[in-house]
Amino acid sequence: QLKLVESGGGLVQPGGSLRLSCAASGVALDHYGVGWFRQAPGKEREPISCISSSGASTNYADSVKGRFTMSRDNAKNEVYLQMNSLKPEDTAVYYCTADVPYNSIATRRFWGQGTQVTVSS
Repeated sequence: QLKLVESGGGLVQPGGSLRLSCAASGVALDHYGVGWFRQAPGKEREPISCISSSGASTNYADSVKGRFTMSRDNAKNEVYLQMNSLKPEDTAVYYCTADVPYNSIATRRFWGQGTQVTVSS
């Protein structure tokens, strides 16, 4: 039973930084890809970043590329999202995900409860 818990959100001024953490329990994430999504007010949930099981490969949405950096520490069973140069449009609830194969042709995506990030002066 995989459980994901995000933390590190809060209120920050434009141009500031936050580091989000996602702690996993129940299942080790070292064999799975993980990602971050966000949902801003009035908008659909969107993918922000994903990282391979080893951490060797990362991908970012154009909206955050160059400002956000995703990483993972498999020894701690945690993943992170370093957010720099934050903008008001980054205000959203941020979710951590993990993709776990269900069978040979299907993958289940697990979600955390989310953490609120508010960028405002």
